[in-house]
Amino acid sequence: MTNANAHAGTPDISIPTIPLGELLPWLVFGSLLLMLAIYFVGAEQGATALFKGMYVHEFVHDGRHLLGFPCH
Repeated sequence: MTNANAHAGTPDISIPTIPLGELLPWLVFGSLLLMLAIYFVGAEQGATALFKGMYVHEFVHDGRHLLGFPCH
């Protein structure tokens, strides 16, 4: 038996491609969410605070230390 006939019955596996036009809105949305999360973790305290009180700061306090943002 030759090797040429051994692979004749296997299907052709191809990787589907995603057009950039369909991927771009999701990338923009994801990066906006990421920037919003980094703002709340990194800068929502003191003079740059959007909300009064320390509620947001206390909610993301452990995340601040995990990501290396100083707050004490």
